[in-house]
Amino acid sequence: MGPFDVPLEDERTQLEAFIEEYRTALETTLDGLTEEQARRRLVPSATTPLGLLKHVTWMQRVWFEECVGGTPRKELGLVPDPEESFRLSGDDTIASVTAAYREACATARTTVKELPLATVVTGHRTGPRTLHWVYLQVLRELAHHCGHADILREQLLAG
Repeated sequence: MGPFDVPLEDERTQLEAFIEEYRTALETTLDGLTEEQARRRLVPSATTPLGLLKHVTWMQRVWFEECVGGTPRKELGLVPDPEESFRLSGDDTIASVTAAYREACATARTTVKELPLATVVTGHRTGPRTLHWVYLQVLRELAHHCGHADILREQLLAG
């Protein structure tokens, strides 16, 4: 169900529809790419199509498992810095990064399932947030990185 299917639903349903749309859109930017294309750097930063998916996996784990769930990054095995989360290891493949991404999305859904949007969560190092705020932040990040992924994919397929 996409966001245009839920215009009159409650706010949470609307937010979740947008988040799911962007989650899917980001994952599908890897469709049909080779491993080499998915890892190719087209910009000076470490941003690659596969690196974007790895970063967004990290981002969702930070906001849902750390901030909402209360488990510190170190215990989650997450790198401390967002910039590091883009870096690919030699073991990273489209299949492995996609599997980790899907797992992070599933965990996020489970973590928030019973929580009202007004729930105050305190696991983030910058201080308390409402779940509503977390949803907006995750939506912002997903939309931002979908744009990057679309442009990189376009460049890869044109060249």
